[in-house]
Amino acid sequence: MELSRRDALTALTAVGLGATAGCASSSETDTRVADDHVVETLVAVAEAVYPSEVDGVESFVREVSVRRIGADEAYEAGVADAVERLDDYVEGFRDATYTDLSREERTTELHRMGVGNAAPDPSGLDRERVRYYLVNELLYAFYSTPTGASLVGLENPPGHPGGTTSYRRGPEE
Repeated sequence: MELSRRDALTALTAVGLGATAGCASSSETDTRVADDHVVETLVAVAEAVYPSEVDGVESFVREVSVRRIGADEAYEAGVADAVERLDDYVEGFRDATYTDLSREERTTELHRMGVGNAAPDPSGLDRERVRYYLVNELLYAFYSTPTGASLVGLENPPGHPGGTTSYRRGPEE
């Protein structure tokens, strides 16, 4: 299953950035995260938390989450802090940063850190910050697209009209 440019624009629209995506010159709309390691870590986390059958993860993350994060300096600082905390945690168990690990090892480290059960909190414990700034950011972007939503049975996510047949058919029983 491929994440398309349409998915990226749908996700940007869901977060309020889609109206200007691709309409002006890159210098006017290019709100990008400056730190390459932060971007690489976002992609690595997405590869760990997105379903394995999804392709085009890197370009999707760069187009959607990186643009959204870069549009807010305070949020970008929170994301950078969460990346640093994740790397510190991983380095405590392995002699590597999070991005150096394989997909399976990345998933294992997120579970070991307790991110899956953590309540998202931007000023909470390390695992709560990683959940808020990294995992929830990426999952929201993914599941706000038609491709991501269809994987969990939501063929018509909020903000995606779905065409004339979507309102004509009754609920499935």
